[in-house]
Amino acid sequence: MKSNFLSTWLPVCFGLVALIGVTVTQGYMTDRWTGKNVSEELRKDAARLESSFPKEFGSWKMIGETEADPAQLKVAGAVGHISREYQNVDSGARVGVFVVCATPSDASGHTPDRCYPSAGFEIAEQEHRENIQLPDGKTAEAFSGSFKKPGESLRIFWTYAVTGKWVAPQIARIELANSLVVFKIYAIIDETAMPRGEGSRTGLQFLADLIPEFDRAIFVAEDAAQVRADGGTTTSIGSNGA
Repeated sequence: MKSNFLSTWLPVCFGLVALIGVTVTQGYMTDRWTGKNVSEELRKDAARLESSFPKEFGSWKMIGETEADPAQLKVAGAVGHISREYQNVDSGARVGVFVVCATPSDASGHTPDRCYPSAGFEIAEQEHRENIQLPDGKTAEAFSGSFKKPGESLRIFWTYAVTGKWVAPQIARIELANSLVVFKIYAIIDETAMPRGEGSRTGLQFLADLIPEFDRAIFVAEDAAQVRADGGTTTSIGSNGA
C-alpha cells in the first residue's frame, strides 16, 4: 500500500516543486515579484533616454534621425528608443545607432544574429566579445559580428548598459534578470567599401567616445534626480561623474 502511494504521488510532488521553481524564476526574470513599479521606472528612464541622449560627443555629430521599424520596436519591447546617424567630423566615417530602453527579458531577446538573417543577410562573422578601452582606463564589453548580402556588408556592435556597467553577457536573459531597466545599444557600420578591419576600428572608437557621454547624460542624471527626490543635493554626484 505504501509503495503504491509513493509511486503514485511522489512524481506529482516533484512536478509541483519543479513548477513552483520555474514560476518563481520566471517571476524574478520578468520583474513580477519586485516591489517597485517597473512600468514607472521604465517610463522615467525611457523619457531620459529620448531627451538626453547626446547629439555630439568627441569627434562625432548627429547628422540625422532615422526611422525605426514599428515592428522591430515591438519585438524589442522598446519603451523608449533612439535611432540616429552620426558622422565623424575628422574622418567622415558614419555610424548608425539604435538604442532601446526595455526590461531585461525584452532587451535580451532581439539580437542581430536573429533579426538580420530574417532580413536577407547571412552571418559573415560570428558574434564575439570585444573589450572597449574607455578614456578613464576602464573597459566596457560589446558583441561584434558582421552580416552580408549581395552588395552590402554591415559591421554591428551591440552592448547592454545596466546602472553604469556595459556588458556583453553570454546568456543575457539570465545574467540581466536582476535589473529593472536595461539600455541596449546597436552601433551599425556600413563597411562595404571600407578597407578590411576599418569597420571594426570605427565601431570601437564610436563606442569608446559615446559610452562616457551616455553615462553622464543618463546614469549620472538618474542619480541626481534620485538625490533630489530624497531631499539631498546633487553636487557630489555631478563632480564624481565629471
